[in-house]
Amino acid sequence: MKRDFFDLRDGDELTRDDEGLELSTMEAVQEAAARSLADMARDASCRPHNGAGHQMAIEVRDDTGPVLQAKFTFQIERLKH
Repeated sequence: MKRDFFDLRDGDELTRDDEGLELSTMEAVQEAAARSLADMARDASCRPHNGAGHQMAIEVRDDTGPVLQAKFTFQIERLKH
């Protein structure tokens, strides 16, 4: 079975996945990427922000190259001071 690697992009920082996961379908890969991205978004919501958009992504690759990218932008807009 092929192995997929889930690299984490948080702003300009990229953390490469050296272990990977063996998943049987592209739907399973997409679900794992979405769950990982949701965890990243939850963690980001607890950190202080200056209001500018904060971009996060899960970049999935296999031995042949990129497979899938899931992106999320977190932004807070204060309407009153």
